[in-house]
Amino acid sequence: MYRMFLFISGQEIFIILLVVLLLFGANKIPEIARGLGKGMREFRKAADDIKREVNNHTDDIKKDMKDLDDNIKDINDGLKG
Repeated sequence: MYRMFLFISGQEIFIILLVVLLLFGANKIPEIARGLGKGMREFRKAADDIKREVNNHTDDIKKDMKDLDDNIKDINDGLKG
């Protein structure tokens, strides 16, 4: 997260926060922060679900490939013997 703000200095961040305060007012800032927090939480949850789904399918594919490899070895052993 720190790297994201590497190109912004402390003065620029202060000015941005001041503009946000002037535009939205002190009462709206907590609501905006809560909304952003909920959005980030939902995004992380969706990303975790996608990762879990990919890992599950990857494990299935690995199992299928191992079964295929075992079958090929059995066929090769049968042809040699």
